[in-house]
Amino acid sequence: MNDKHWQKARQSRDPRFDGLFYVAVKSTGIYCRPICPAPTANEINVTYYQYAHNAAKAGFRPCMRCRPDSAPGSFAWQGVKTTALRAKQLIDQGAYYDCEKLAARLGISSRYLRRLFTQHFGISITQYRLFNQCHFAKKLIQETTLPLTHIAFAAGFNSIRRFNDAFLQQLNIAPSKLRSSDKAPSSIVNSTLNLTLPFRPPYNWPAMQQFLAKRLIAPMEWITATSYGRTFSDEHCKGSFNAEFIAQKNHFKVAITINNTHCLQQVITNIRRVLDLDADINLITMHIQDNINNAFAVSEGLRLPGIWSSFEAGIRAVLGQQVSVTAAHNLVTKLVSELGEQCNGAVYFPTPQQLVNSDFAFFKMPQARKNALYNLAQFCTLNPQCDDLDLWLNLKGIGPWTVNYAKLRGQSQPDILLDGDLGVKKAQAAVAVFSSDNCAPFRSYLTFQLWQQL
Repeated sequence: MNDKHWQKARQSRDPRFDGLFYVAVKSTGIYCRPICPAPTANEINVTYYQYAHNAAKAGFRPCMRCRPDSAPGSFAWQGVKTTALRAKQLIDQGAYYDCEKLAARLGISSRYLRRLFTQHFGISITQYRLFNQCHFAKKLIQETTLPLTHIAFAAGFNSIRRFNDAFLQQLNIAPSKLRSSDKAPSSIVNSTLNLTLPFRPPYNWPAMQQFLAKRLIAPMEWITATSYGRTFSDEHCKGSFNAEFIAQKNHFKVAITINNTHCLQQVITNIRRVLDLDADINLITMHIQDNINNAFAVSEGLRLPGIWSSFEAGIRAVLGQQVSVTAAHNLVTKLVSELGEQCNGAVYFPTPQQLVNSDFAFFKMPQARKNALYNLAQFCTLNPQCDDLDLWLNLKGIGPWTVNYAKLRGQSQPDILLDGDLGVKKAQAAVAVFSSDNCAPFRSYLTFQLWQQL
């Protein structure tokens, strides 16, 4: 899009453009989302930016009405920016604040990473990291009653002084001035945090709810007609979330319980992935519709229902090999019942170490399947940070379908076609012939579109 396209999109206030670009008004020094309810500024006073951090770097401060920090993230899939986008994604998740560690994770030098980041995003990696930290802190200040001290550490700052200086530098306002009277800080840290997680409409919640309900593992997960929730745990934190679908406002109202707020940003990022809130769903749906030769009716707003971790998705996939969805559901429920950790009334999915220590005697299944569970658990125990799921193919009992299922739901990769899945084969046989390759790079969404035809 260029300035003429952005001008038309701004004047239309079409919510589908929300998060794709930002509008800076020179006369006020403020930058907004294109759907901001404020009166439309004269075009002569307007400057457009693709990214919010570019507007902030130019000296504009965020609008207090439309809150550009809450705009849904645009769907980034530019291939030439793969490494830079991966670095940006890891920073957005809050997992890596050190440039050297981030570069090592990506397998490149820190010098090359800095150059790549500046080249593609027009900002240094340090500046973007501070921008990201401050905007995450801003969201917590405006939507929760966490004390500012806890918010500073949750956003990755090591001191209050550094937090205040960076916040004033990035957003041109002191943190304490952002908190409204009804969000007065509490004297203690609340056990539950309530946040809003927006998305770009449409969102096919009935399809998402139906898919999750059929595979629900109680009491680790729970679902109603308008909400979904589950427990989560890793080596750093434990907690749960409940996400309520608010169709009228295009967001989920999410209640998060967590025992370590330092992990809060990673948890929020994963909730957004599990619910697929960052997809540019109109672009994806249009791309699929244009490339299937009218083979079937495409469902609007269909999202990818995620699973909390790649490990959990892999275990579910192993237990779902060559059995029905109902049988796989019963096996996973049995696994959680026998090996799941119970703490303060909550039940969590078993860890890789817990599975390694089990002989799976409670399962009535071939020993080869039990061995596959053990092999996967042992690999994940020895390689906890491994994101390359193709390495699982070296494990006995793990095949392409299992790996692709874990990529599809455990990592929410957008271009995974489960062509070896029986349901996908049945759906393809029932519709007119078309080339699935033409639907790249969104064949994961094609997979769920085909499942909808069953």
